[in-house]
Amino acid sequence: LVVTAPTRQELDLAAPGGIEALVGARTFDVIVNAAAYTAVDKAESERDAAFAVNAAVPGRLAAAAAAKSIPLVHVSTDYVFDGQKGAPYVPDDPVAPLGAYGASKEAGEQAVRAAGGRAAILRTAWVYSPFGANFLKTMLRLGAERDVLKVVDDQRGTPTTAADLAAACLAIARHLVTHPDEPGGTFHFTDAGETTWCGFARAIFAIAGSRLPNVPRVEAITTAEYPTPARRPADSRLDCSATLARFPVTQPDWRAALAATLDRLL
Repeated sequence: LVVTAPTRQELDLAAPGGIEALVGARTFDVIVNAAAYTAVDKAESERDAAFAVNAAVPGRLAAAAAAKSIPLVHVSTDYVFDGQKGAPYVPDDPVAPLGAYGASKEAGEQAVRAAGGRAAILRTAWVYSPFGANFLKTMLRLGAERDVLKVVDDQRGTPTTAADLAAACLAIARHLVTHPDEPGGTFHFTDAGETTWCGFARAIFAIAGSRLPNVPRVEAITTAEYPTPARRPADSRLDCSATLARFPVTQPDWRAALAATLDRLL
């Protein structure tokens, strides 16, 4: 397996012709697009920037891939839904994003489909890892500074490790390559189970425990008590059954995945 993973310096996604030149000049069996503008609140005031990365770039990449008959795996988000269904969303459920970030990702999905190639759009949720900025890292940082953390308890979803998401992308990518007659489509993947942001935070400190210099008390609050620029879905659980049925993907329990991530981090 040979992976080409250009950095921002090596591939400026916004540069005219950059994507097309890279795809046109190289021979790829499959392409995975994990690039995204993910600052949910900032997107409300930087809508153009969000749409440039999350909508225009996927469309260009999908078109370049389609021109060379290269299958594409494109990562999308649970935030294309409004969270009002009251049950886990299946891929064919109507989308209704609440904010600019979700709208930009939904536009990206449309652009990928419009390119006419063989693409698997993979929606995921609540992604975190030992690297970069994410909810896990934020909780650990704040927990070291404060004795009490107030965390929203009325938004429901599934924490998903970047490692598990990457493994799912790889499994789907390999399947597309080895089953060239199968079409693409829209699919869901998260780790297994469900919780709230408050439940996620409490699990972090319960599992990390004595390995931390300080273990704060986590208090539940409502979304109304923690206003943010962007509205978020109240219940964005994703039904992953169709993905598990079609692809050789494993779906670890979110608590077990969290424990494994903390073992790497601490």
